[in-house]
Amino acid sequence: MMNASGALYADEAGVLAWPPDAGIAVAASSAARAEDAIEEIARDLTGRDVGFVVFFISSHYQPEDIVAALARHLPGVQHAGCSTAGEIGRNGPTDSSIVAMAFPRRDFAIVAAPLASLKDFGIEHGSKLVADLRRRLAPTVGGIAGDLFAVTMLDGLCQREELVLAALQGALDDIPLVGGSSGDDLAFRDTFVVADGKALREAGILLLIRSTRPFRVFKSDHFEPTAKKLVVTACDPDARLVTEFNAEPAKKAFAEAVGINPASLDGTAFAAHPLLVRVGGEYYCRSIQKMNADDSLSFYCAIDNGVVLTVARPNNMTEALETVLLALDEDLGGLDFVLGFDCIHRRLEAETRQEKQRIADIYRRFRVFGFYTYGEQLNAMHLNHTFTGVAFGHRQPDR
Repeated sequence: MMNASGALYADEAGVLAWPPDAGIAVAASSAARAEDAIEEIARDLTGRDVGFVVFFISSHYQPEDIVAALARHLPGVQHAGCSTAGEIGRNGPTDSSIVAMAFPRRDFAIVAAPLASLKDFGIEHGSKLVADLRRRLAPTVGGIAGDLFAVTMLDGLCQREELVLAALQGALDDIPLVGGSSGDDLAFRDTFVVADGKALREAGILLLIRSTRPFRVFKSDHFEPTAKKLVVTACDPDARLVTEFNAEPAKKAFAEAVGINPASLDGTAFAAHPLLVRVGGEYYCRSIQKMNADDSLSFYCAIDNGVVLTVARPNNMTEALETVLLALDEDLGGLDFVLGFDCIHRRLEAETRQEKQRIADIYRRFRVFGFYTYGEQLNAMHLNHTFTGVAFGHRQPDR
């Protein structure tokens, strides 16, 4: 394990350990059985000051098995988690594992609420849920006032993230929100969350967190707009499915716009060529999820007739991410760790562009932990092909 400068830390016995002032402890397991994985994680967390544990869980585990194992090996420990399209652990990107982030009571007060039925979630639900979390959350952490932020883990197949975020952000007001959509390793069949000792599908989780640590909510992307435009001229908004751009078949129009043979379109091509939408003078990524048998294109984010999409030009993803993290490091007087939500298309792009190892090195250097998503959240925005997160500084001297 590493401190903020990237150096290994060893305790007095010479055993690798977390720095004494570390804001969290991270445990992980790639055991094949959920029972064995949770038992290993619980053993690694023994003796820690654990107030709340957030789990990022490979979709090859059954959520019911996870819940049963948690009841046996971490009884009484507050927790929440979701399925992933890949995990980010102590050694960077990984697969087929469970990564657990244990937040200590001395620095964090955390309350969670499941969003049990996203298809029915509306403004009135968001107001009631946020008000309840505010009542449950302690006004201080260890007697010291702290700042608030919110974290979402939303069903990556619900196709309602924008509506849910609008309902939540309206109730949260000026409390920043960050998060990611649960995944299932690009199978697009079965995502889940776990909360309150239950496994839930077609659901989400909202965490309200008070921290005495300095923190910043942020995003990183690496695209700039070109002059090429694709206007949605035929689509099914409810299914996020586009059949025509610029009055031409969607597959043909997209391939021509990005300069690819239509026969070569696949997940890797979509990862390398996201589209941009302009909101409030700023551009945000909109990624294509997949091509369908009828040559229509399914999107990760909301889409509608008349939406103007701009073809993006990629910059260097690694350099863009490092620049953002270095700026946060300076702003916070040194980074302790980062809770991160990274788009699965960024991982595919990194593999295609031979940047996977450099990204892993950055994650380890800045102690980034989290998961690969089917969409990223930042305040009221649902994004694609973006890294969103919360960066934490070190414990303040008087705390």
